[in-house]
Amino acid sequence: MSIALKQVFNKDKTFRPKRKFEPGTQRFELHKRAQASLNSGVDLRATVQLPHGEDLNDWVAVHVVDFFNRVNLIYGTVCDFCTEKTCPIMSGGPRYEYRWQDDCKFKKPTALPAPQYMNLLMDWIEVQINNEDIFPTSIGIPFPKNFIQICKKILCRLFRVFVHVYIHHFDRIILMGAEAHVNTCYKHFYYFGTEHNLLDRKELEPLKEMTSRICH
Repeated sequence: MSIALKQVFNKDKTFRPKRKFEPGTQRFELHKRAQASLNSGVDLRATVQLPHGEDLNDWVAVHVVDFFNRVNLIYGTVCDFCTEKTCPIMSGGPRYEYRWQDDCKFKKPTALPAPQYMNLLMDWIEVQINNEDIFPTSIGIPFPKNFIQICKKILCRLFRVFVHVYIHHFDRIILMGAEAHVNTCYKHFYYFGTEHNLLDRKELEPLKEMTSRICH
């Protein structure tokens, strides 16, 4: 990564504070292993496969938190240019509009400006990953039975951030010289999601052409 790019991605202009793993825990060791293989230059497809003898839920948990941190960082670099004026709806080009729905304020799918949608999305994910009943950090505490379903929803919503950034703000990414880094993050996300059947094919449609170009 170039020095200029390191400055862009290390100035803590994340949308949210990074969630870290506690040193000494199994998940911290898995996180280190995942990072080491990711930085070793090996095929990204190989890095996402479940290591022999490891628990799938642990492997998914580590990656979901890591993707949350990375996508936060990516959106943080363009959020100054993603305003209610530039992005009055949360979309991925003219064909795709994303509406927000949750169990609290927005009971029905609601059209929102992109920055408001992003805020709600990141808040919602942060609540999930900080909930010990969903992402337990203590040894011996089991994951909930619907853990994978929750992770699918988290990754689906994170994918929408990639869609919006690629389609509406990629000129800023290119200007910062961060294209290669963002593409690598996307490829890692895409390979992991498809390897473990965590991404709905329909959700992938907006970036289908770009994905076939960079994830060959």
